[in-house]
Amino acid sequence: PNIACHLAGTKKIQQDLACPGVLERFLTPEESEQMRGCFAGLWSLTESEGESGEVDRVIARVLEDPEAYVLKPQREGGGNNLYGDEMCARLQNKEGLEAYILMQRILPPQQVSLMVREGVCARVPTLSELGIYSTYLRKGKNILINKPSGHLLRTKSSSSNEGGVAAGFAVLDSPIVTE
Repeated sequence: PNIACHLAGTKKIQQDLACPGVLERFLTPEESEQMRGCFAGLWSLTESEGESGEVDRVIARVLEDPEAYVLKPQREGGGNNLYGDEMCARLQNKEGLEAYILMQRILPPQQVSLMVREGVCARVPTLSELGIYSTYLRKGKNILINKPSGHLLRTKSSSSNEGGVAAGFAVLDSPIVTE
């Protein structure tokens, strides 16, 4: 894909798309509101013109309820996010915060799974994250392909904050659809 499609998956772009008026450039107001209803909260930690003190207000809200938030750098692969006391200390330091996105924590329902680690099978409370992939190809303004093309299900122990498969925090899994 072109650079615009690649950038659309970055946290900074997702944060910008969540801002009022941005989605409306591409969608109807009704479609924008419906899409925004699926977003987790995302906050910049950079003061914008006319928003003096907004970052301090956001940080104060996080310090009151740190378990509801995660501080994410623009990196992938697991092991990079900050939670709880570590996140609070980083926010209070304030230097270099523009490299991070503050995000509302997504707290999915837990399920019990059988996990094998180092040859030992155990029943573990887990969380799963489903990613849906698509194929998009266009030539100029002519869309040649735009269809779903697969999925990836990651499952991790519910006691782990991180979820990277390559970093050893999660495993690849297979979904089972039930009624």
